[in-house]
Amino acid sequence: MAEAERIIGTPDSAGADEAAAPAEPPRRRRKIAVLFGVAVVAYLLDLVTKMIVVAKLEHHEPIEVIGDLLKFEAVRNAGAAFGIGEAFTVIFTVIAAAVIIVIARLARKLYSMPWAIALGLLLGGALGNLTDRIFRSPGVFKGAVVDFIAPAHFAVFNLADSAIVCGGILIVILSFRGLDPDGTVHKD
Repeated sequence: MAEAERIIGTPDSAGADEAAAPAEPPRRRRKIAVLFGVAVVAYLLDLVTKMIVVAKLEHHEPIEVIGDLLKFEAVRNAGAAFGIGEAFTVIFTVIAAAVIIVIARLARKLYSMPWAIALGLLLGGALGNLTDRIFRSPGVFKGAVVDFIAPAHFAVFNLADSAIVCGGILIVILSFRGLDPDGTVHKD
C-alpha cells in the first residue's frame, strides 16, 4: 500500500514531495556560495599580500622570518614553479583562464562541501596568478607573477600558489576516497 501511495501520490505525500523538492537547490546554492566565498578570500589575500610585497619589499633586502630557513623575498616569476618555462607566459595565462572556466562550469553540478572548498582554493589561486599575468609588467598576458615566500632550498612562491597546491591535494584526497563533486561516493 505504501508503495502505491508513493507512486500515485496522496494529499499528504504530495505536500511532502513539494516541501522536499525546494530543499535541494538551496543546498547546492550553499555549496556554490562556499566555492566562490573561498575563491574570493584566497584571491583577496593573494592580491593584498602582493601589493604589500611590491610596495614594501621589492628592491629591498629579504626579510628573514626563520633564520635562513624562511625568508620573504620579492621575486618576479614569468614562468611556472621553479621559474621553469619563462618563455611560455602566454600559455600559462591560457591554462589559468581554462581552469577558471572549467571550475565555473563544474560549479553547476556541485553538491559536495569538500569539493566546494577545494575548487574555491583552485579558483582563487588561478585568479590571483592570472591577475598578475594580465596586469603586471612587462605587458598584458606576459606579466610576471609576484612571488615572495622563500623557504630554503625550494622555489619562491606566493599565496595563490599555496591555494592551488592545497586545493589540488584536497582534490586528490577526495578522489582517492571516491567522493565526486556531485556528492556521490563510488568505490572502484
